[in-house]
Amino acid sequence: MDLIHHPFLFAGIGLFAGTFLGFFLRKVIVEGHEKNIKTQSRQIIENAIVEADQLKKEALLQSKEAAYQVKQALEEELNTEREELKDEQRQLKRKRDSLKREWDSFDRKHTELLSTEQNFKRLEVEWQEKNKEIDSLVTTKKNELAKIAGIGLDEAKKLLMESMESEARMDAAKNLVRIENEMKMEADRRGKNILALAISRYAGDYVADRTVSMVPLPSDEMKGRIIGREGRNIRAIEAATGIDIIIDDTPEAVILSGFNPVRREVARQALLQLISDGRIHPGRIEEVVEKVTKELEVTMREAGEQATFDVGAHGVHLELIKLLGRLKYRTSYGQNVLQHSLEVSFLCGIMASELGVDVKIAKRAGLLHDIGKAVDHEVEGSHAIIGRDLAKKYGEPEEVVYAIGAHHEDQPPLSVIDVLVQSADALSGARPGARKEMLQSYVKRLEDLEAIANEYPGVEKSYAIQAGRDLRIIVDSNKVKDEDATLLSQDIARSIESKLTYPGQIRVTVIRETRVVEYAK
Repeated sequence: MDLIHHPFLFAGIGLFAGTFLGFFLRKVIVEGHEKNIKTQSRQIIENAIVEADQLKKEALLQSKEAAYQVKQALEEELNTEREELKDEQRQLKRKRDSLKREWDSFDRKHTELLSTEQNFKRLEVEWQEKNKEIDSLVTTKKNELAKIAGIGLDEAKKLLMESMESEARMDAAKNLVRIENEMKMEADRRGKNILALAISRYAGDYVADRTVSMVPLPSDEMKGRIIGREGRNIRAIEAATGIDIIIDDTPEAVILSGFNPVRREVARQALLQLISDGRIHPGRIEEVVEKVTKELEVTMREAGEQATFDVGAHGVHLELIKLLGRLKYRTSYGQNVLQHSLEVSFLCGIMASELGVDVKIAKRAGLLHDIGKAVDHEVEGSHAIIGRDLAKKYGEPEEVVYAIGAHHEDQPPLSVIDVLVQSADALSGARPGARKEMLQSYVKRLEDLEAIANEYPGVEKSYAIQAGRDLRIIVDSNKVKDEDATLLSQDIARSIESKLTYPGQIRVTVIRETRVVEYAK
């Protein structure tokens, strides 16, 4: 059989050849891919090595920079600590030097103390020896005196002791008189200081009332309506209020006169309401007077409550509060009694605080000291005793009751509170402008102050100011030198103390000035 023409053999050879060719081609392709992959891998590795080198360099630079910054910070901190250490060393050196100086001083003082102690011991030994000599000498002299006098030692000792006792009593009496005078002077000085302090710290408002009140009218025609037909209106007003109504030639005004200030205030307010209302007849008058009376009672009670609140007096009986309110419309020597009572209360509190006395009791006694004036028109007797009985009736403390009764010496003062109320009452009544009768004496005192200053040579002008509490003196600079001004002020102050009586203290100020004038032509 011919091999070439055999179909299976030819197909097998072709298949083998194709397979071998495919395998060869695949091998060539794979080798090409492997070569490319190796080339790429080599390139990637080379790039990675280059990049790693760069990163390593950058990291090295950053680490060097960070290390440099840390080094700088450490050096700065070290320098700061070095400076602080140097400061501490300097402070320690100063302290050491100071301690050394103190120790040297202590050592010197200790040496001096030891030396002084030795001297004291030596002096003590000498004193004991001298004391023994003196005792021996005294004994010898006593025996000699006893022999000379012809008396025994015991009798001589008795005479000597009696003589020494008499001398001691005399010395004690002299010292007692001296101490008593010094205490009186100190008490007088301190009392003046306390009074001056109380006056300077209190500055109360003051309103003066009179025994008559004036009611303004819109026109003179109103006078006829107030009088009424045949005088029935004016009689009705007078009967309802108990106040005299004076209608004279005074233009557009009528005058109310009466000793009772409360009734006078009722009449004044009632008349004002009647004039404002325009309806004036007996029935209307009685209605308005009754209404005003009730309103005034409320007003007086509120004034009393306000007064107790202002001074901090709690628990005051309602009847005493009402009586306090009545004092709002009561005057004494032209001085409003409620204002006066408040002023006395505040002054008592100031002086009590300076003396360490119960301030609340002092202020309470000062507020109620003139409570008797609220009813003294109705009750016979001194207003101090009337007030004492009222305070006792309405449960006031015993100290307050007694102080009220003693503030005008109707009964002798027994405690500091009693004297404080007396003093505060005198201060309030005696201050300039408080009472009308004091005005002339007050002006006279100011004139006397200036007259005393003008008596001295070299004084050109003098002015009493600040209500007489300050005396300003202007002197001639050619006649009075600077060193003479001090002596002049002292002399004038002593002269005022000896010639005048005044509350508080007066400041004397001497003013000396030199003026040089020249004209430009």
